Amino acid sequence: MGTAQQQDRHVGKKRLLSLLTAAAVTFAASVAFVTGAGPAAADPVEECTATKGAIVAVDFGPFGGDVVRGCDTTPTTGYELLHEGGFTTEGTQHDGDGFICRIGTGSFNSGTQYPTPATEDCVLTPQATAYWSYWIASPGQDTWSYSPLGAMSRKPQAGDVDAWVFGGTDVGGSTGRPTFTPDEVRADGGATPGPTGNPTGGPTVPAGEIDVPAAARWVSGQLREGTHVVDEGSDTPNDFLTTEAAYALAAANGRSPALDKVAAHLAGRTDAYAYPAGADEPPAAPAAARLALLAEITEGDPRDFGGHDLLGDLVKNVCPAGPESGSPTPGCTAKGDFHGATYADGQALAVLALLRGGVEPPAGTEERLTQLICQDGSVTGILLSPGEYCDGDPTTTGLVALVLDEAGGHEAAVARMRTYLKKAQLSSGAFPAYNGASTGSVTPTAYAAQALRALGDGDAADAAVAWLSREQLDDGGFGLDEGATDAGLYATGPAVLAGAGTDLVTLVAKAPEPTVPPTTPPATTPPATGGPTTQPTTRPPGVGPDLKKGIAFLTSPANLHQGRYYRGDEKTGRADFGLTIDGAFALAATGHDDNALRTIVDFLERGGKDGEGRSLHDWTGVGGKHALGGSMGKAAVLAQAVERDPRDFGGQDLIAGLADAVCEKPSTAPDRSCPAAGAYTYAPSVFAHSLGIIAQLRAGEEKAAKAPIAYLAGLQHGSGAWPSLIPATGDSEVDSTAMAAMTLDLVPGDAHAAAVDKALAWLASQQLADGGFPGASGNSVNSAGLAVQGLSLDAEKYDRQITKALKFLASQQNKDGGFNVAKEGQRGSDIRASAQAVGGATGISFGTLARSLKGTTPNPVPSSSTPAIVTPGDSAGGGGGIVNADGPAGGGGSLASTGAQALGLAAAAAVLVLAGRRTVVTARNRREAAAGGER
Repeated sequence: MGTAQQQDRHVGKKRLLSLLTAAAVTFAASVAFVTGAGPAAADPVEECTATKGAIVAVDFGPFGGDVVRGCDTTPTTGYELLHEGGFTTEGTQHDGDGFICRIGTGSFNSGTQYPTPATEDCVLTPQATAYWSYWIASPGQDTWSYSPLGAMSRKPQAGDVDAWVFGGTDVGGSTGRPTFTPDEVRADGGATPGPTGNPTGGPTVPAGEIDVPAAARWVSGQLREGTHVVDEGSDTPNDFLTTEAAYALAAANGRSPALDKVAAHLAGRTDAYAYPAGADEPPAAPAAARLALLAEITEGDPRDFGGHDLLGDLVKNVCPAGPESGSPTPGCTAKGDFHGATYADGQALAVLALLRGGVEPPAGTEERLTQLICQDGSVTGILLSPGEYCDGDPTTTGLVALVLDEAGGHEAAVARMRTYLKKAQLSSGAFPAYNGASTGSVTPTAYAAQALRALGDGDAADAAVAWLSREQLDDGGFGLDEGATDAGLYATGPAVLAGAGTDLVTLVAKAPEPTVPPTTPPATTPPATGGPTTQPTTRPPGVGPDLKKGIAFLTSPANLHQGRYYRGDEKTGRADFGLTIDGAFALAATGHDDNALRTIVDFLERGGKDGEGRSLHDWTGVGGKHALGGSMGKAAVLAQAVERDPRDFGGQDLIAGLADAVCEKPSTAPDRSCPAAGAYTYAPSVFAHSLGIIAQLRAGEEKAAKAPIAYLAGLQHGSGAWPSLIPATGDSEVDSTAMAAMTLDLVPGDAHAAAVDKALAWLASQQLADGGFPGASGNSVNSAGLAVQGLSLDAEKYDRQITKALKFLASQQNKDGGFNVAKEGQRGSDIRASAQAVGGATGISFGTLARSLKGTTPNPVPSSSTPAIVTPGDSAGGGGGIVNADGPAGGGGSLASTGAQALGLAAAAAVLVLAGRRTVVTARNRREAAAGGER
């Protein structure tokens, strides 16, 4: 649609109609047909409210239609919401139901699905400029976010709104957004429940108090030698958690010998914790701020703590500009950032440390916090660049509200945060970990309680503390989430402060008044006792995730279908071959279940069929019209890793197929096979391209890979990073950079050594304060796993960064052994993320991965049956404006759920290259959307 048309489509002129639902995604494999699913009967739009059900809206504007919306009062996934809202869909022949290629509704043009076959054949993943992109908004949000999960993986919460828009978007998801706002398609116009009762009112819950002494005893019990906290299986102090323990002891017991002992230990760790790059380099702002606050809380001197002027060093290291300056300083996201703060809590704590120390925060540092306030009043946890999409959480909002209230002059901003917190509070008194969650979490509840009490909302704070009291465990500690049974310091520390009625702004641990004249002066914070000046060259044993548990998750019968493949569609048994190979890579890297690996490899090599009768090469396309360079490369690398012959794997010569797939020149529309000379056919990402090169090099085909190698090397940015897409779009991505580094490191000779070194330095510079790495979904597990593999090319030099990344991965591993997609957002183990985390944690490059299967035995095939698919009839009708699909045009029967896992629908890579990776929002989510696409 042209610009003029967009300007004319003001929502105020649109008619509100409501969407039926529908989304039958289609699939096909080696057969030349696609199956569509008809619409279900949509729930009336008015039944979806801010506290019940979810709305989905589809913009048919590019095809001459209107925005059509639908309601599902009991959505299970975004895919089901689309179906139950009244839409039909069709997938691609290559990717199946996991990638929505067409959408239709009986409310527009008699149910015709768009784009029509005349403009898009839906054989492969659509091009980046013309596809259905997926957008989401939580309750209270009036701006859209490009979904970090695919519709089949996303679980909408009450009051959520989903949108589907045809067109394109850039890699950051900052363009291509819907032309309407979430509030304009919500059933009630966007009204959300406000606080009830008087201004200080909160939920009506049973009263309760936290047993602060018991919590303090639990905290003391976590201290090794009474001085510091260590992670399980490690001997290295965890300085962050040690500061949390110190704050809790100060809140519970005031000044005491036990607290002084902890403070003395931290003073001795100042170099290692706050100045990891050296005493003459800028400090790590969050660490310096935490130590400064400890000095202030214990009535010490933050200008002489551990031999450092912490406040002076914070003031001296504020970013003068961000990337918009053209020459950004490493560690700076925007003007006003404290160097290396990375997260909003680090920025806030640095401001607070200066305020408490009587130092005026440098210009721009407080304003930087106000820039992180989202439209709904929440505060995002990441130091976003100005203009980036914003999605906050109660933890960060509570802390920033406390700090800006103390700073003064930010009354309007504090009022917005206060309003958000009161709306975010659940009826139980708890606060959720993230927007849209329906269960409480301890840390956000504790921070929100502290902020609300400081802002005068005593009843709401009391309700939060009462909920916390019911979550306190028998040993005195607190778990992270509602109903947790294992206590942790990250949750217990803030809960103690909330229970004691204090916060980091007001907390002071005064020494008790003596009853007799003392014979020695009262104790003060001891001077620095010295600490390590260099990091260990080897990681302590036990650092990182539990790989055996990770493998158990990946090979569990609930995940690995018949022990042979992962499913992209639970209903039809369609295989996700890309994800299956990722799982095999993880098994090969760890060696923890070689029989399971043998079973997968035999299935793939012997032409095993999935539930739809497809085999591996229906996915690679080798020898056919749509030969996928990345898929062929990925399959070949697996064959090479397990000592099988890639020249005869599944009856096909994958190495010859790759040689034939090297493009001599760019193709011209409508042919989308070759993006550039030296690229591989249908390999639209750096990741896919790299897999092809690795396969050729491992096969000794350096000459045949010469053009692809040169093309890959030419894509590297001056910073050392690589973009996500081919052709390049100007972005820089952790995943692609790690993969390109592994690839060029495999090239014989030293021609690319400098490029690899530069790439690793860039990767190290991207590491976040907690050890993670940025990805489309936030602090990404996939990106961290790949970064470990890349940095392990020079493991001695980057040992510290690798260790931090492994600790981050361990923090994202769940009890079932699987891993979350990212630190933020939807919780729960994800197969793709788990496969990359497990394999990546070993640090083994795809270029050198090797596992012998000699002496192994394939596991027996369990009996199973594949359920039939029911395709309901279509509905007819038409309409205009913003249309409700539950109107007279609606109809049709119920739609069977596919349950397929697809990690992100929408734009950019015609097919996926390494399953489970998170690249820049558009590329990554779109690549991972095609469940089984070329990765």
